[in-house]
Amino acid sequence: MNKALTQTVIKVLLWTLLAVTVLAMFFTGLRNVSREISRQGVAKLEDAVRRAAIACYAAEGAYPPDVDYLVAHYGLTVDGDRFIVHYEIFAQNLMPDITVLEKGQ
Repeated sequence: MNKALTQTVIKVLLWTLLAVTVLAMFFTGLRNVSREISRQGVAKLEDAVRRAAIACYAAEGAYPPDVDYLVAHYGLTVDGDRFIVHYEIFAQNLMPDITVLEKGQ
């Protein structure tokens, strides 16, 4: 190979490597943003369930028996395709254990 062709091949390889590196960094950043948005969704739903349970306790004097009650009577919306809500009540006057998990995580 002559010198000019060798330099051209090296330049193409370096530019390709740079492009692959930039794309890898971009997709890594995008994945991290997606994870953070997912975490925020879980935290917001857990907070919404907790607030609805407290509103029920304030209005009725007892915590609701389940999440379905909050959906039916307090306007709570749960995306059942995306989230799992674990709601465990011990007694009507004790705050229930509330845990939200994202499906597939």
